[in-house]
Amino acid sequence: MNPAVLIPLPVLLPTLGAAVTLIVGRRPRLQRPITIGVLCAVAAVSVALLYLTDRDGTLVLHVGGWGPTRDNLGPLGITLVVDRLTALMLVVSAIVLLAVMVYAIGQGVRDGDDRQPVSIFLPTYLTLATGVSLAFLAGDLFNLFVGFEMLLAASFVLLTIGASAERIRAGVGYVMVSMASSLIFLLGIALVYGATGTLNLAELATRTGGLPAGTRSAIFAVLLVAFGIKAAVFPLSAWLPDAYPTAPAPITAVFAGILTKVGVYAIIRAHSLLFPDGGLDSVLLVAALLTMLVGIFGAVAQSDIKRLLSFTLVSHIGFMVFGVALSSRLGMTGAIFYVMHHIIVMTTLFLAAGLIERQGGASSLQRLGGLAANPLLAFVFLVPAFNLGGIPPFSGFIGKTAVLQAGASDGSVLAWCLVGGAVVTSLLTLYVLARVWARAFWRRRVDAPEGALVRATPPVLLDDVTDVAYEERVDVGRMPTWMLVPTLALIALGLGLTVAAGPVFAYSERAAAEVLDRGEYISAVLSGGAP
Repeated sequence: MNPAVLIPLPVLLPTLGAAVTLIVGRRPRLQRPITIGVLCAVAAVSVALLYLTDRDGTLVLHVGGWGPTRDNLGPLGITLVVDRLTALMLVVSAIVLLAVMVYAIGQGVRDGDDRQPVSIFLPTYLTLATGVSLAFLAGDLFNLFVGFEMLLAASFVLLTIGASAERIRAGVGYVMVSMASSLIFLLGIALVYGATGTLNLAELATRTGGLPAGTRSAIFAVLLVAFGIKAAVFPLSAWLPDAYPTAPAPITAVFAGILTKVGVYAIIRAHSLLFPDGGLDSVLLVAALLTMLVGIFGAVAQSDIKRLLSFTLVSHIGFMVFGVALSSRLGMTGAIFYVMHHIIVMTTLFLAAGLIERQGGASSLQRLGGLAANPLLAFVFLVPAFNLGGIPPFSGFIGKTAVLQAGASDGSVLAWCLVGGAVVTSLLTLYVLARVWARAFWRRRVDAPEGALVRATPPVLLDDVTDVAYEERVDVGRMPTWMLVPTLALIALGLGLTVAAGPVFAYSERAAAEVLDRGEYISAVLSGGAP
């Protein structure tokens, strides 16, 4: 069998799954196994692509057979490309999407679906999975844009599920920022096509070198702004802490874990494949430093766990951009490893935050306490918190060490400033997570300033201003099994990155070498085109 036939399946399967689940929308018990089955199939295909690309190299599919022509023109149609980096992103994203879906279904079965319209939720979630896969597989800028737009449409629906005033406000702000990013991306696409006559990434890699330096920098800057908004790179990150915490826990988890990494992936492709001359590396390094520091200082000031984690999410994007901007093999290896680690750990922490909110009745540290009485809940939070903080020997420590070593090897003043900023960010990450532990778990609930209050369900309109009311805390019973199982599975996967750090880091190194070399990607797409 030709391995290329597997390439479109991560896009086709969730697309068909979304259509089927929409058709059977009145039968949620049928929707659920269909959704789980589709996501399992996507994960299996992604693992197969990971193995094949590591064994055989880059795989390419020219959709409809519209490949390179005899007169040396590039591909005329849609090109889907899978190299080691793409395959890795597909695998990690598919696993996370599956785990979060099991968690969401478990939450709906236990607590009821009245505030989560399943007939819309599941098809929309599969559409989100389609957009994620298309963004990773796209071999041209236009289909990368299409993937982003699918993410935008699906994420807006998911973000506003429940239709509370708080979620609608956050959703409107999110859509406005995302639309601005899309318009900027469209401008970048127009500039690229006007300057080079193509949007195919492999062809662009052979043509951008012939552009004047000023034109290259201008086009790269426009694309970086568009991708920087998606990735929440400072100063384009202010939207994220307001948008993500308002969504239901499963949605917040998948947004935090995956969506920003799609933007980071786009930055890696643009930087290494299209504009490898390092013309804006200093700008990226400064942005990485500010992203780390502003994000973590924002986290220090928060008293709500989900907002605190959102600011921490922003700060750790800086580590990835730092590794990319160094333009070295070790830096790119550290960035790729850290992207994989961060997707898993941040998703786990937001799922844990959902369990904390469910069991404790709130996500505010002003109202929480005594959660250490539930050892399993304490374990679910503490392990990924240690991992995110970079405590040895967890995978967070391995990824950060690689990026810091790459910065030290660079030796420039700016790189050393980034090393210092990264160390400060890591220490403050430990501080904010320790504060959550001390207040939410270790402190007695009666000692919390508002420990007797929890969020009322359903929300009640108060004074025409807010849709949140509070009532005395009630016992919610044990944690639902099907919310706990996927969270523990992701914890085990995060620990697996530590246990198998050698092989995983070696794979990341091979992926980084392939990304920086460009030759294999270009020749695979153009069938022998010059690197």
